[in-house]
Amino acid sequence: MTGSTNSRTGGYHCGAVRFEVTLSDGLQSVRRCNCSYCRMRGSVVAAVALYGIRILQGGDILTSYRFNTGTAQHFFCSRCGIHTHHQRRSDPSRHAVNVACLDAVSPFDFSEVPVTDGINHPNDTGKPARLAGILRFESVAEH
Repeated sequence: MTGSTNSRTGGYHCGAVRFEVTLSDGLQSVRRCNCSYCRMRGSVVAAVALYGIRILQGGDILTSYRFNTGTAQHFFCSRCGIHTHHQRRSDPSRHAVNVACLDAVSPFDFSEVPVTDGINHPNDTGKPARLAGILRFESVAEH
């Protein structure tokens, strides 16, 4: 981890890609989404400004995936398949980073993670974003 709680380093499972991110508000913005892609991917993400991600090594093996409207761009490793970040559909001026790819952070560090309703996306409904639920994690070691 770098000096600030908002500035962190991370990488992919295979070690080929390393990056640095500046989180918009630390880890206060963690969330999941219930859209078809996010539901299958299962990652917990945190908000990052559009230019808040800097690839330190392995940028040449990054690949991306777009679906539906093609607005959101999801980045992952062409070797190990791990998703690290995506440019958001609801706000293309922002990214979200997979917290599991951040050094010394796990999605299981959060006892509650809000789940946004991506099935009824605000860009489709014209309504404000809404919460679909809360994902909870309780360690059995605490009992």
